[in-house]
Amino acid sequence: MNPFHFLLGLIRAIILIVTLTFWIFGYLFFSLWLFKNTNERAFRLRRAWVLFAIKVCGIKFEAEGKIHHESALYVCNHRSFCDPLILIKYLDAYVIAKAEVSGYPLIHTGAKLTGVIYVKRDNKDSRLAVRKAYVDTIKSGQNVLVYPEGTTNPFKTLLEYRPGTFLEAARHGFPIVPVVLEYKDQKDIWFNRGLFSQFFRQFGRWRTYAKLSIGPVFEGTDGIELRDQVQEWSQDKVNQMHKGWNSVFSD
Repeated sequence: MNPFHFLLGLIRAIILIVTLTFWIFGYLFFSLWLFKNTNERAFRLRRAWVLFAIKVCGIKFEAEGKIHHESALYVCNHRSFCDPLILIKYLDAYVIAKAEVSGYPLIHTGAKLTGVIYVKRDNKDSRLAVRKAYVDTIKSGQNVLVYPEGTTNPFKTLLEYRPGTFLEAARHGFPIVPVVLEYKDQKDIWFNRGLFSQFFRQFGRWRTYAKLSIGPVFEGTDGIELRDQVQEWSQDKVNQMHKGWNSVFSD
């Protein structure tokens, strides 16, 4: 690795770790004495740190679309570990994340404090428990964010969206809002690397360029049909985003 890239990545990593530590434990300390922890306060804490982290990491992006005014299921394609950073700038939501994230102590603490639902994707009982948790969360008036591809995807064509959350949304009448997040450069796509290796590959460079699109609301009683409609909209948006962008997926 280029020494400059390593140094830049290291500086950014130290800044993020130190500030995240103060953000989390400062909030926990003051919530014991000065105020009560609530979802709204935790989401504000998360958004404040995310705004700071986006600047530190040199992420520049264009955004279009609006957050739905009622609680909903948000479904987003998955390119990199930093996908939630960009979307959470706009969206207060419980994030459905793979159980491995709980193995990163500081990240896990922040995620639990500000809203996460862990799932073991190869465990049927875990998937069923997550479905119940996400249903209860939306019924309580909160948003849920899920990555239905199930893993990061390095290809222009989206992986087939897993149907489980769509079936539950149709069963309970939840609105579904598709989101597409795309990156310009190959370095920003996470595939076949460890977390720290990807961090230095991506943020050892000065800029990360991305595009974010929040789509229209989809509703219906047929979960598979909903899944297909959402995936079709998302794939069309992926193709549209890369036209004329001189990106990794440009034709």
